Amino acid sequence: MYALVDCNNFYVSCERVFQPQLNGKPVVVLSNNDGCIISRSNEAKAIGIPMGAPEFKVRDLIKQHNVQVFSSNYALYGDLSHRVMKTLEPFTPNVEVYSIDEAFLNFSGQDIPDYHEYGLQIRQRIIKWLSIPTGIGFAPTKALSKIANKIAKKFHERTQGVYVIDTDEKRIKALKWTKIEDVWGIGYRLTKKMQTKGILTAYDFTLPHNEWFIRKEMGVVGMRLKYELEGKSVLEMEEPKAKKNIAVTRSFEKDISDFNELKERVVTFASVCSEKLRKQNSCCYGVILYLSKDRFKADGAKYSFYRLQTLSFPSNTAFSISGLAVKMLKELYEEGAIYKKAGVIVTEIIPANQKQFHLFDDENPKFQKLMEVMDAYHEKVGECKIRLATQDLKRTWKMKQNHLSKRYTTNFNELIEVQCK
Repeated sequence: MYALVDCNNFYVSCERVFQPQLNGKPVVVLSNNDGCIISRSNEAKAIGIPMGAPEFKVRDLIKQHNVQVFSSNYALYGDLSHRVMKTLEPFTPNVEVYSIDEAFLNFSGQDIPDYHEYGLQIRQRIIKWLSIPTGIGFAPTKALSKIANKIAKKFHERTQGVYVIDTDEKRIKALKWTKIEDVWGIGYRLTKKMQTKGILTAYDFTLPHNEWFIRKEMGVVGMRLKYELEGKSVLEMEEPKAKKNIAVTRSFEKDISDFNELKERVVTFASVCSEKLRKQNSCCYGVILYLSKDRFKADGAKYSFYRLQTLSFPSNTAFSISGLAVKMLKELYEEGAIYKKAGVIVTEIIPANQKQFHLFDDENPKFQKLMEVMDAYHEKVGECKIRLATQDLKRTWKMKQNHLSKRYTTNFNELIEVQCK
């Protein structure tokens, strides 16, 4: 039996953990640079604020209903996500973190007499320890557990946030209730194709006469999904894998034309890439630099630029990766041009323990020692206080965040304050 644990309106729920006065009020969280709505409370959904809407388009609605608005606080969300996943581990040793707010649980080999009661225990533990509401769906396959999770959330009062598909009758009823666009892995284009063929629900997807169409449009992936919806488990729990490419790209808080400002951003992005490489015990050979001008001011001219160069030795240090990125920046930079976005991508990644040393051209061994000291210090204090001289010591991302809340769990100076009288 599988379970999908999904945190409800996760970013909004994180904001409410330390600001309980927001409970019952409409709340939204914005994307990078305060652009679009990426998380909504149920109250915000009820007044008609659509997901993904640009903030300026719903500004009047926000003011009219006194909606509380927050900038994305990824330090807080990431830490609370980690705590949620650690809270799940005592319930089963098989936990697959699917996203920042979702995890699959596998209960193979465990004797659980009542899955609904067990799900309630999981929900109550997370609520008690973290104050994060969740929905939990149990089913024989991962795809069905997704559907069970939707039912648990949709009919919360009846299910208490937990729903179990444990009979064929429940499975068929759930499939008939689920629209094809809500099936895991069916995107917008596939939905349109399915609907033209009369496949309107998940149940229609499993009917024998539609198998040829599924094979044609989705191949092996589609057949696996069909088997999953039929109750045959074919999708196993996935182990965390090292990434083949690591990208750090960001839009700037404001337009940049000065080379030194642009250089600071590129070095920061390269340093974050190197940190991610070290966390997964990897090194890279290839470094890609990406620059983007304002396409609306390009007048038909080219506005995106890429450059790839290869290190002569595999590395995961900020010194080598940022050095190569800056070299490419000097080649791509145009005097007087206005840039809106930049990024660094590391590729040709290999495990650090497979790194081959070169006789005549190799990295300065002091670089690796310095990285180890920096990583150990940052892990201890929880903040990147030691950086390369080119970097801004005060901010990493430099995004527009006019509604940013405190980092209650990751910054000592922003811990919650309690007044005792």
